[in-house]
Amino acid sequence: MIGIIGIVVVFVMVFGGFVMAGGHFDIILHSLPYEMTMIGGAAVGAFLIANNGAGVKHTLKDIGKVFKGAAWKPQDYRELLCLLFELIRLARQNPVALEEHIEAPDSSEIFGRYPKVLKDHEATELICDTLRSMTLSYDDPMQVEEVLDKRMEASLNHAMHSSHAMQTVADGLPALGIVAAVLGVIKTMAAIDQPPEVLGGLIGGALVGTFLGVFLAYGFVGPFASKMAMVVQEDAHFYKLIREVLIANLHNHPANMCIEVGRQNTPHHVRPSYGELEEAMRALKREAA
Repeated sequence: MIGIIGIVVVFVMVFGGFVMAGGHFDIILHSLPYEMTMIGGAAVGAFLIANNGAGVKHTLKDIGKVFKGAAWKPQDYRELLCLLFELIRLARQNPVALEEHIEAPDSSEIFGRYPKVLKDHEATELICDTLRSMTLSYDDPMQVEEVLDKRMEASLNHAMHSSHAMQTVADGLPALGIVAAVLGVIKTMAAIDQPPEVLGGLIGGALVGTFLGVFLAYGFVGPFASKMAMVVQEDAHFYKLIREVLIANLHNHPANMCIEVGRQNTPHHVRPSYGELEEAMRALKREAA
């Protein structure tokens, strides 16, 4: 919602100020289709040149993040902590029983209670792969933490590709606007024998290209890229939480303390309260009993 509000504000402030200053839309509206074809078309073509098919699909899909925001909400962080609590308790009580859950999470009763986490393949694989390595005696906290850091860094770099691609387009739009403006000047020079009112219209039309390139770059595409990067970085906290809890588990802290370590490393605006999480874990203990 806030993304739509931002778009409206940009349009109203820019064009509202233009009208208040006595400007008229005649030249802009007349030149807009041609300038937009040149600038927008060149930007799309450059974007396709710079990215492969997977990158194009990834970027188009991630544009929705500008309006949807982060995928993980406060309720999801609470559910993730509850899932990890159940798995850690089971791993300590009955390591053999844990195997059926981490080898086939789709049919696991524990994972099934947290469908949104289960649906996210990265989160599920991160949990299962780490717990599986622990059952295979790969349980040195420093080594496991290093492996998890490298894995999450690679995932984050991949997820940031779409914002980098959009930022590259934003960086190129002002120059493409100049290209369109230069073509407009060439057109104007071909009509140099026309009266001043005709030349004025042609020059104004050429300047629309410069305006449009800068306007799109700094009013839309650049902010889109920034918001996409911000959402990716915010969602990355969800996976960092998994790392914190599982590393605390390797240090043989009590299960409740492992979850508290994760809770305290959760960003404040999505962090469940201590009392809320404690009550949820008590309920899980009662169900298990």
